[in-house]
Amino acid sequence: MNAGIDIFMEGLKARTPGEAEFHQAVLEVVESVWDVYDANPRYKQAKILERMVEPERTIMFRVPWSNDKGEVEINRGYRVEFNSALGPYKGGLRFHKSVTLSILKFLGFEQTFKNSLTTLPMGGGKGGSDFSAKGRSDNEIMRFCQSFMTELFRHIGPNTDVPAGDIGVGGREIGFLFGQYKRIRNEFTGVLTGKGLGWGGSLIRPEATGFGAVYFVEHMLKEMGKEVKGKTFAVSGFGNVAWGAITKINELGGKVVTISGPDGYIYDPAGISGRKVEYLLELRESNNDVVAPYAEEFGAKFFPDAKPWETKVDIAMPCATQNELNEADARKLISNGCFLVAEVSNMGCTSDAVNYFVNNKFTFAPGKAVNAGGVAVSGLEMSQNSMRYNWTTEEVDKRLHLIMQDIHDTCTKHGKAGNYINYVKGANVGGFVKVAEAMLAQGLV
Repeated sequence: MNAGIDIFMEGLKARTPGEAEFHQAVLEVVESVWDVYDANPRYKQAKILERMVEPERTIMFRVPWSNDKGEVEINRGYRVEFNSALGPYKGGLRFHKSVTLSILKFLGFEQTFKNSLTTLPMGGGKGGSDFSAKGRSDNEIMRFCQSFMTELFRHIGPNTDVPAGDIGVGGREIGFLFGQYKRIRNEFTGVLTGKGLGWGGSLIRPEATGFGAVYFVEHMLKEMGKEVKGKTFAVSGFGNVAWGAITKINELGGKVVTISGPDGYIYDPAGISGRKVEYLLELRESNNDVVAPYAEEFGAKFFPDAKPWETKVDIAMPCATQNELNEADARKLISNGCFLVAEVSNMGCTSDAVNYFVNNKFTFAPGKAVNAGGVAVSGLEMSQNSMRYNWTTEEVDKRLHLIMQDIHDTCTKHGKAGNYINYVKGANVGGFVKVAEAMLAQGLV
């Protein structure tokens, strides 16, 4: 590693001990952009990188609420407002027992560059709680969301910070959160995205992350002289992201043969299509967080406590959570004939896996580029809210397709060297330069 990068990372780790996920996210970006940063005296003099890795604001608060037995429970709430150089903070809320400050900082940091790549006027942020909806009633979830928003409302707004959903925060939770915000502020504004279609939401928002990811893969394949049609896919997860990706892959003639959950993965050689795709949403809505019932419902194979990356496929798309694909998985995929991996989950691959892909000039693209479709349509929802107007499905989908093409073009511009496109470098440099220039223009803020 470069000596300058070593010194930079040592300083960051000394200031933020124990934040492994955040350090991993920063290192990936710093390694990609260091040459650009080191060669630009304006960036170095203004200490742009040092400023970028410090959130503009970190908010932590308690969330007391009562369960159905009348017992008081307490969770911890967060909002990390990372960077507003390009626009209001924008990023999801994650409700999951694994949520920590380190995870939200890594997500907020990634979100800054992801939002930059979309070309829309959005800064980066992330938030959430260690609350889990698993086993909770709708009334318990509502009371938690109301308590969470009773604190969060004072820190957000349509021109300040516009949260969205993430893991554990779907349409139901967004509805409860929005209702409490409206009640407290006595105003109907586009302060959250992912809203219901009848009250300010955008068409294709639930599908957007998955749709956008497949559009990005389409462009990657086009560079290789290939297409989605006829290719087999391994997909992890089974929520909205995986559902959207599977839906679009089927539409374009591909075949998805896996989904996964914390309990293991499903292998369905016949392909996950038709009624099977809709069943994924039923699984998600059950709050049980398992995929084994799919095997019983459709006669597929279930592999407990295993990951889908051992399956022989053409393309792999991690859609579940961070660090779900490691170097051993990467080696296994390649040895089985996989020729493309598109990271749909945020930081879905470990650093070792990413380095293995890039060092071997394997076609791999990072989440901040591949999964930007979700936040892109959130940005389009913000635009529609500002206009008090709704675009049609075709209009939103067309804009999403153009945004994903622009992101691919940016990655190619900054990442192509000879016949190989380093999508990791392309995404990081493209996102970094835009944010850096905006920060310089706005002075020491």
